[in-house]
Amino acid sequence: MRLLLDTHALLCWLAGDGQLSLRARRAIADRRHDVLVSAASAWEVATKHRLGKLPMAGPLAVDFGGEVRRQGFQPLAISMAHAQVAGALPNHHRDPFDRVLVAQAREERLALVSNEAVFDDYGVPRVW
Repeated sequence: MRLLLDTHALLCWLAGDGQLSLRARRAIADRRHDVLVSAASAWEVATKHRLGKLPMAGPLAVDFGGEVRRQGFQPLAISMAHAQVAGALPNHHRDPFDRVLVAQAREERLALVSNEAVFDDYGVPRVW
């Protein structure tokens, strides 16, 4: 299985937070799965840290790519196709970071690891 972590799921994974469902934890920990992290999540963490919404994420905001590599996850860049699909998605969800994640999951055929049930409206597989 190929997984794309929602930013919230990534933050829970890194913090060892119990909010991450058992199913999601097992899927991420399964070495047979490819786990990808979007550049959109780096953008979201850096933005929200700067705005004071993620005060504890300072080290992650500074070395996002390094932490992704240390976890054994694969980075996923935002392509033109991803951006175009994100912009054309129906308005089920307005958050630009999440719209990019949905577009990437659709275009790359990834299961999105997220607690956001609204993603189901976009027809992407979701693990939670």
